[in-house]
Amino acid sequence: MSITPLAAVASVHRSAPAFRGRIGRDARSGHYAVPHRYRLHVSTACPDGLRLAVGHSLLGLDTACPVTFLPAVPDCPGDGHSALRPLYEASAHHYTGPALAPVLSDDWSGRVVSTHAPDILRDLDRLPRAGRGSLYPCGLESVIEAVERMCAEGIEEAAQRAGQAGAGPAERAAALDVLLDTLGRLENRLTGEEYLADDRLTAADVELWVALVQLDLVHGCHLDASAVHRIAGHRALWTYARRLSAHPAFGRHLDPDGISRRHQDRCQGLEAAGAAVPILDWAGLLAEAERGYHG
Repeated sequence: MSITPLAAVASVHRSAPAFRGRIGRDARSGHYAVPHRYRLHVSTACPDGLRLAVGHSLLGLDTACPVTFLPAVPDCPGDGHSALRPLYEASAHHYTGPALAPVLSDDWSGRVVSTHAPDILRDLDRLPRAGRGSLYPCGLESVIEAVERMCAEGIEEAAQRAGQAGAGPAERAAALDVLLDTLGRLENRLTGEEYLADDRLTAADVELWVALVQLDLVHGCHLDASAVHRIAGHRALWTYARRLSAHPAFGRHLDPDGISRRHQDRCQGLEAAGAAVPILDWAGLLAEAERGYHG
């Protein structure tokens, strides 16, 4: 299958084509599922990059699909990551847009396969591996997709609207209600349960953990203190986030400082009182996890 740029993705000064090549199950796909052919390029300061890094580790693909880790803030402001530019230029004729992460590339051709994070994680799940379960188990697809929607719409988008300085008080309050309702439903689902789906780690847990990291370290900075305290009141959710952070596949990719630097580089909103009310000590969790890895 050829690599074809699809709809443009907005950028500050330019636009980058979105690549939606897929890894198929046989040679007819053009990109078929064989080890040692593909490479993942991510920044773990980016939520999409963090999801992919965690999923990649859970699948045990370090050898079958190497990862290139990129800095939190791209080294070419407005143009993305210089390390990715050869891939983009090889994949789109006369390409002049920013070289953005994440990227799944094909080492055989030196081109981009995909820049669409949800597709990439599902395709990594197709790569051959020994003794590792699937992140998308058969029969749980609808549950995982429902959690993905809740995280995208009920947490990420709602938190952004609730902290948007240009929005009116009523609009911010309505968005906060959506956020708190979503957190409450997820809290109820996790009460007495270790994971979100069928008592096993799946892509749903990766999705929710990253959403909670972003909620605390990024979106909370634009909320008032009372809103953050109400968010923090969902004890089962934050206990779950703390527990997953101790898992090597999650904790080794947690970069609170990088997330903060990326946020400061990109954000044009005003900081609010919620910035002074962190919910979890992510740096402390990271240090505990590292001690556990080497202990």
